[in-house]
Amino acid sequence: MTRILPGILAMAAIVVASNILVQFLFGQWLTWGAFTYPLAFLVTDVMNRVYGPATARKVVFAGFLTGVACSLIGTQITLQGDGFTYPAVTLRVAIGSGLAFLTAQLLDVAIFDRLREGRWWRAPLASTLIGSTVDTAIFFTIAFSAGLAFIEPANDVSWANETLPLLGAGPVVPLWVSLAVADWMVKLTLALIALIPFRIIVDRMRGARPA
Repeated sequence: MTRILPGILAMAAIVVASNILVQFLFGQWLTWGAFTYPLAFLVTDVMNRVYGPATARKVVFAGFLTGVACSLIGTQITLQGDGFTYPAVTLRVAIGSGLAFLTAQLLDVAIFDRLREGRWWRAPLASTLIGSTVDTAIFFTIAFSAGLAFIEPANDVSWANETLPLLGAGPVVPLWVSLAVADWMVKLTLALIALIPFRIIVDRMRGARPA
């Protein structure tokens, strides 16, 4: 347990920070949480490389439980705006967040393990790219698609389904699709950048382990 505690603490910190920062906009299409959440894949991949898939899954489940706790707390916090009172975290966001995290992270672990014998960058890059894509698709569809309004009928997501040009310049799509694409692009960019700290952290952790 001691050896994976840093991974669990790092994952929990990322999940908590992302749940807080997702409430603050960065530009027109992103929230600050888009820049912290992808680090969860880095933690998972490092633990997978150093300790194996079983340990990585334990870290993932720790992050999932942390996310559930944050969502439960968020649903009890009410905010006010434009004369309305609404929960800080809606049921659809909570379900989408939890399901997306668990599915994408476990998929990341499985893909990484299948590719672990290849070049050092292949497993973390492929697993993160695929996991990030699945994560984005699941979260934004469940949280904002008009087709899933039955999940939480009282939650008005009409604002997210307003049709606008994709990222302000492409074909006309619902707003949530632009938000999803922008989020996905950040995740892909960070997946490439994260290869550098991945290599450094893995080398140091392996060097610190007893022979």
